[in-house]
Amino acid sequence: MGKSVCFLITEHPFLDARIYKKEAKSLMKIGYDVTMIVPRKNGYLFDINGAIFKDSFLEKTFIYEGIKIVTYEQITYEKHLKYLGSNLQSRSHHRFTDSLFQLGVEQKADIYHAHEFFSLYAAIGVKRVLAGKGKPCKVIYDSHELEPDPLIDQSQNKKKVKTEMLRAMLRETDYVITVSPSIQSWYRSIDSNLQVEVIYNSPPLAPNYEPRNVSQSGLLLAYEGTLNKKRGNYPKLLKLLEMSNKKIDLKVRIIGGKKESDKELIQQIPIHLKEKLEFSGWVNYDLIPHFMKDVDLGWVDVNAANSLNHRFAMPNKFFSYLNNGVPILANQGKDIERFVETYQCGHIVKKLYATAEDYFQALLMLNSNREKIQSMGVNARRIMESTYSWEHMEKKLFAIYDKLMKDLSQLNGQ
Repeated sequence: MGKSVCFLITEHPFLDARIYKKEAKSLMKIGYDVTMIVPRKNGYLFDINGAIFKDSFLEKTFIYEGIKIVTYEQITYEKHLKYLGSNLQSRSHHRFTDSLFQLGVEQKADIYHAHEFFSLYAAIGVKRVLAGKGKPCKVIYDSHELEPDPLIDQSQNKKKVKTEMLRAMLRETDYVITVSPSIQSWYRSIDSNLQVEVIYNSPPLAPNYEPRNVSQSGLLLAYEGTLNKKRGNYPKLLKLLEMSNKKIDLKVRIIGGKKESDKELIQQIPIHLKEKLEFSGWVNYDLIPHFMKDVDLGWVDVNAANSLNHRFAMPNKFFSYLNNGVPILANQGKDIERFVETYQCGHIVKKLYATAEDYFQALLMLNSNREKIQSMGVNARRIMESTYSWEHMEKKLFAIYDKLMKDLSQLNGQ
């Protein structure tokens, strides 16, 4: 019997590292026919750095590296929460009308793998339709973050509606995948019978890795990822650089940066710090290890005081640093702190919200204890090799899919 999976996506770029480069490619490797239904913005697909593909990927449906890509114009679900909520409560599919839902039904897949809150909504509609047609399917919710986040600044009414929607959708969801143990526990507190597995945002094990000796003078701090109003704290990073260079030789490498252009970020650098800050720009996923080879510490800064997502976060950059033998410098996110202290692979600033001064004091300590940086880097790489690289995570993914396919076979009397 053939095996098919359809990824439903409302927000992420179709080349997203977790969705496309890891999960989709891994499933294709073990024989699944993989389809991804992905959003366009004003008619165009968009890259992981936000850049628009104006000269490529223009067909509505195409095959890319063996994966079928089906596209639609992005939908603003948020404006219609009450309507969506009532559709879910109806237990019927007749009022599901959006294009993501319709395209999902057309695929007639065995498993629907939803990657956001609203793509889960579409998946529930698809499941109801196919069940009515005698074609049972399974639904996975790949919850990259908490939605709704109880601590963020959002109207109580909107949070209430979303919470009710989530509870309704989870009743019809067959498996939840998430990215940290705390988020896993949060889902189990909603429904103790829910099947929930943690699959970390780990990259494949970086090849050609060689342990390096930390230099005897100066430190190189890396920040990997986006820098904008929602992600990263560039003013804090500049302040940290300014403070540190009055006492030690600190350089910073930004791997990623501003999605549109780094020019705006570069203009904010004081003249006397120009040589202390390096922008690699957006680099190919597979080339990240090259930019990590001489890095001493990887920075992860979260605002754990005002967001459960931040408090429970274990982002891509966290595992990217570890994968390349780079120790973590982070503040007190619950899961990050527990991981770092368990495996002695970094230093945690003991604050839910850390200032530039807090990180500066940590750097002063680490600068005078280079053997500790060295040992933390060795521990970081070792734990990725033994337990946490994508090669280990995909085994969990395969086990989930194997279970769901066996359940489908039983439903179909096979």
